[in-house]
Amino acid sequence: MHPDQAPAPARPAMSNLNDICREMVETVDHALAAAVVDQESGLLLGVAHHVSWFTQSLLDTLAAATVDLFRGKAVATVEKMLGQAKGEAIRHSLHEMQFATGGVFHFISAVPDRPDLLVVLVTTRAVNLGMGWAGLRSRLKDIAAAAPG
Repeated sequence: MHPDQAPAPARPAMSNLNDICREMVETVDHALAAAVVDQESGLLLGVAHHVSWFTQSLLDTLAAATVDLFRGKAVATVEKMLGQAKGEAIRHSLHEMQFATGGVFHFISAVPDRPDLLVVLVTTRAVNLGMGWAGLRSRLKDIAAAAPG
């Protein structure tokens, strides 16, 4: 590099899960919240949001409910029954999910390199669905790298 040239700006390192969640909320149009949830314990590991009425107890309850959607008793029962019918073990078959409540969309993905983690992105319904998924999926490697354990 020529001495008069400045180096290209580097993307800031993601120091923790809260930072990654905050970046998701700030860069995905119409995003309201993002979170990382431990699927084993149901604990909220990282979060960022723009919702004034999201209390810590509500966030903790939403994290546990998200785990139940992916790994709850009903899902485990279906996986067991499918496994018996197919003659093979089926476990943790859900990898991504999208649903709508009220005026928002929820995008949820298991982290491929860390199957113990879920990532949640909540947006208004004004979001382009592809951009919502792209915003979430583009952070999966960063989340896997930053997560404890």
